[in-house]
Amino acid sequence: MTLAEFTSSVSKAAPPENLAPPLAALWWAANGDWDTAHKLVQDDAGRDAAWVHAYLHRVEGDLPNARYWYRAARKPEAAGALEAEWAAITAALLT
Repeated sequence: MTLAEFTSSVSKAAPPENLAPPLAALWWAANGDWDTAHKLVQDDAGRDAAWVHAYLHRVEGDLPNARYWYRAARKPEAAGALEAEWAAITAALLT
């Protein structure tokens, strides 16, 4: 699935089938359902989930918690637009 296809899917009623939890979380986040997105990654020990978890806490405005998750993901702390970060994480996870 390409980034354009994934982004287009956000307008549908449900996420595409068989998405890994971090990608499903990004789909729900794009649909404004932070709680569902957070539940999908909060207990996942993988670095991809940690990266999405960091993004979600940044969306929430909880920067100290976001910093923790960026470290867990071994990713630099994002500082740009949230939309750009969403697209960058999504593109990376789709490859």
